[in-house]
Amino acid sequence: MGLKGIEIVSVDLEKLLKMLNGALSEEWLAYYQYWVGARVMEGPMRSEIEPELLLHADQELNHAVLVVDRISQLGGTPVLTPADWMKYSDCPYEAPLDTYVEAILNQNLNGERCAIQRYQELADFTNGKDHTTFQIATTILNEELEHEQDIEDWIADLDRMKEDLRRLKL
Repeated sequence: MGLKGIEIVSVDLEKLLKMLNGALSEEWLAYYQYWVGARVMEGPMRSEIEPELLLHADQELNHAVLVVDRISQLGGTPVLTPADWMKYSDCPYEAPLDTYVEAILNQNLNGERCAIQRYQELADFTNGKDHTTFQIATTILNEELEHEQDIEDWIADLDRMKEDLRRLKL
């Protein structure tokens, strides 16, 4: 970014870059959590949910591109090694040790809710002070909200399916 572009950012730049590196780390972890979870997932509705989780993974990767580009525009250095992702991330990575579809969905739901918090904080921090980062944060926030709704809907569908099976057994 040019000097004027950095000059018009009226927030603590060091704090903003730290927040953005946290978001970048979380996006990489979310990408992998979606991707690997979709690959190992077992159970009902797997064939319907797997392609959607892979789409979510791609969207998380696109978020990482937006964030890393903004870090560079602001003159910062993005997190350079995967070993540092956990250090910068406020969102935990949950390995898909339980491969049942509902467990995978709940892990991803936890991740989405953490991401929503991250981007809400970024939007609040930059609102009226850094229009570009604010726009990026709200764009990503909207996609994370959509992801949360998708996952909640799938979990609700699974719950309805389980309830229907219980009724049939009665």
